[in-house]
Amino acid sequence: MINIPKGTKDVLPYESYKWHYVENIIRDLTKNFGFSEIRTPTFEHTELFLRGVGETTDIVNKEMYTFEDKGKRSITLKPEGTAGVARSYVENGLSEAPQPMKMYYITPVFRYERPQAGRLREHHQFGVELYGSDSPYADVEVISVAKSLFDKVGITELELNINSIGCPVCRAEYNKALKSYLKDHIDGMCPTCKERLDKNPLRILDCKEEKCKAVNAKAPRVIDYLCDDCKAHHETVKNILDSLGIKYTVNPNIVRGLDYYTKTVFEFVSTSIGAQGTVCGGGRYNNLVKEVGGKPTPAVGFGMGIERLLMVLESLNLSVGEVEVPTVYVAPLSQDLIMDAYKIVADLRKEGVSAETDIIGRSLKAQMKYAGKRGYKFVVVIGDEEIKNGVVKIKDMSQGTEDPVQLINLAKEIARK
Repeated sequence: MINIPKGTKDVLPYESYKWHYVENIIRDLTKNFGFSEIRTPTFEHTELFLRGVGETTDIVNKEMYTFEDKGKRSITLKPEGTAGVARSYVENGLSEAPQPMKMYYITPVFRYERPQAGRLREHHQFGVELYGSDSPYADVEVISVAKSLFDKVGITELELNINSIGCPVCRAEYNKALKSYLKDHIDGMCPTCKERLDKNPLRILDCKEEKCKAVNAKAPRVIDYLCDDCKAHHETVKNILDSLGIKYTVNPNIVRGLDYYTKTVFEFVSTSIGAQGTVCGGGRYNNLVKEVGGKPTPAVGFGMGIERLLMVLESLNLSVGEVEVPTVYVAPLSQDLIMDAYKIVADLRKEGVSAETDIIGRSLKAQMKYAGKRGYKFVVVIGDEEIKNGVVKIKDMSQGTEDPVQLINLAKEIARK
């Protein structure tokens, strides 16, 4: 037997309704906020992620699925959604469209890491991207999308953490202070952090090693080094959130793991799924579009793991939708009536009624058992007399009642029920 690759998961027919539930809410919600869907390829040229995500990040150094195709080109399965959207924005001239450009995606992403609860090597992300506005209101706009989604699905046990990591100007001053502090403690830190000290000291603050976390707890805070412009931006974001009644905590420890972030960064954190409690993370990345070859363009967005969102919903005993139960099963009394049954089913489907009939050759008893197991709401049994008279009985499987109806009115009657 060939087994599924480690770190991947099948979404089986009896559980796919959960995904439909979440995805339908996402599509309705983004429509209300004026976001349109963008779909980018599953794989991109590796250079995109080296330039956009950053060569010193864990994603690039440790987690990317990279291979050489038959044309000797380096190709990477996308490890996140934002870089591909930025590439598409530049390549397709979306900067010439009315701004701001508001986009969302639902996409698989691939990262080679140790599989754990809510984190698979292939998982799925919902993300939004807002290009063309440097206003703090744009930051709050994308935060509001995430907040509205959590409200819609009933998740209240969440905390919004926000921070500012400044711009390249003020971050340069901060990096000097951080590097100076870390040099005195680096000998006791992990090998990865030792490598990061000269390349990207800010990434050290993201380390999950306990000995490194202890050092980082006393490190200088980036929020204390903000320039006037970044400080004003951060204060305005807080003021807007306050005016909307969106509660938040300023968490100076949020630095994000991707190089393209500037100014606002944020996370929605849940305590219901253990240590890996971040359900949504995002922020502003004003340098990304330029980094991938476009004109300087302000941008802000977030990414949210759908598997992790479903985990939170189930851990809190919240709705994950309802099993998508078929509507009607048409059961022929004999094999001679299969064609008649199939014509009835075809007519029902044309009227928008989900319907099925026997295509295996079961006895009536076996068909009724099948219809019960599948959860059909109604069963219509047809014999020679029903076909001759054009009248059938609809059996309500939950109530056990039967009502006669003319065949020509079957779809309308089922819709009425």
